[in-house]
Amino acid sequence: MILTIRPEQPEDISEIREVIKRAFKSASHSNNKEHHIVDALREHGQLYLSRVAEVDGQMMGHIAVSPVRLSSGAKHWYGIGPVSIIPDYQSKGGGSRLIESTLHQLRDSGANGCVLVGDPSYYTRFGFKHISTLTCQDIPQGYFMAIAFNDQCPRGSVTYSEAFN
Repeated sequence: MILTIRPEQPEDISEIREVIKRAFKSASHSNNKEHHIVDALREHGQLYLSRVAEVDGQMMGHIAVSPVRLSSGAKHWYGIGPVSIIPDYQSKGGGSRLIESTLHQLRDSGANGCVLVGDPSYYTRFGFKHISTLTCQDIPQGYFMAIAFNDQCPRGSVTYSEAFN
């Protein structure tokens, strides 16, 4: 099994949409609109990173990264999500490698940190944690997490792109 992680290409867009739909189809926390979020981010030029994971040439995952606004004015912060892995490939390590390589790419690009909304029992393994100085409206306690790449975490509220509405 050969896992390849690479940037999205224009010819990947329809397949990415299908991967996202399949990944969230039976997720209890989903409204099954995640593919629309990624499309809207792309259409508005706010898809900072869009990466796919393939196993033996077959697309099995996708991750989206977009800029977020902090009320403090802190710059170079990003939001990860949605993260989409086809159910047949979940819990096999490919999603973890996709997240880890994306975090490395963010660090290397000069990002100061990133945030996400997700299950703490999964995302804490990558260094994400609840940071009391950062908030995001309407997100349950503990599910909004951040990681600072320079050990300086700003204060304030985080706003995602309008695409998430």
